[in-house]
Amino acid sequence: PEYHRVGSTEMCVAFELQIGLEAEVSGLRKDHLAYEEGRILNAQPLLKRYKEVYENLNEVDTNTTSAPPSMTEQSEDQDDFKLISSVLEGNFSNCKYRALGKQDINGEGTAPFSPERMCINNKRLNIWANQGKAVVLDGSFDLDSSQRYLVDSMSFKMGRHICGISVGLFAYFGPYMVQISALLLGWGHAEEVSLIKPGVNFLTMESISMLPPQCNGVVLVAWGEPDYSENRCNKVRPTLTELKESYYHGMELVLDQYEELSE
Repeated sequence: PEYHRVGSTEMCVAFELQIGLEAEVSGLRKDHLAYEEGRILNAQPLLKRYKEVYENLNEVDTNTTSAPPSMTEQSEDQDDFKLISSVLEGNFSNCKYRALGKQDINGEGTAPFSPERMCINNKRLNIWANQGKAVVLDGSFDLDSSQRYLVDSMSFKMGRHICGISVGLFAYFGPYMVQISALLLGWGHAEEVSLIKPGVNFLTMESISMLPPQCNGVVLVAWGEPDYSENRCNKVRPTLTELKESYYHGMELVLDQYEELSE
């Protein structure tokens, strides 16, 4: 599964790459379509749930009677349906919102642990995490999933002589997480590094840095193989735990908070 955003339009997509001779691949597709669809949906439970709910809503079977689902099951179905629908339809540009003010989040670090969720728009992070070369620097910080958020600014502090790692802000999206912005730290960077400033995201170079719909948390993650060098000659390789405990000095995140208005 992958998450993409262009401007104010968001989309969650899934695909499977098949490699081989054209004639063989074309021949396999004649009777493997259902199999391929199943593999994709198993890898993306939110999309699978959306498809099942959508089909159930459009299915009318007067010959079958069954016990009505519980209120909890109905609520979960509606929440899942609304979550994936808002992404597939890019509803931020189609719905009305009211600004509720700003929310400031200041982090000072947490106990070291690896990211537990798969990122659906940064596959390299997933590879680094599977190799034990990724660490959560700060968070997760809980958000109200009923509201929408834009990142006004985001910065963190890291020892100046640390390089060779990437640091990024990620938002929780269902069972996954989505990269909002990230930068690779080169040698001699400033101690305070900005991922996002008002009006510009330094990864996407866009003016709007939107968190995905029904996002309930954000987290700051570092990945790679850190180097410590004061003169670019005598390099020391701290562990990710040492990086977090000795060289990471906190983060500042400012969110613009919105509320969806009913039609």
